[in-house]
Amino acid sequence: MDQAVKAEVKNEYKRNEQDTGSVEVQAALLTSRIKELTEHLKIHKKDHSSRRGLIMMVNKRRKLLVYLQKRDDARYKELIGKLGLRK
Repeated sequence: MDQAVKAEVKNEYKRNEQDTGSVEVQAALLTSRIKELTEHLKIHKKDHSSRRGLIMMVNKRRKLLVYLQKRDDARYKELIGKLGLRK
């Protein structure tokens, strides 16, 4: 993921001007990276090290979303709607 894509994701999901590390931004960055790796693994089926990294990222995103759901359910529902998760 290049810097332009990261900046675009941060701008879309940030909560205020200095926000770069909120749960929303972290989950959005992980989601975009997960989508990239999923496409990579469709082509390179035997790339097991990347598959392991993908699984670790999915688990990290899941933990962030569980944390957000416990803290603020409204923000959680808004975020999964924007990310297109759990339809």
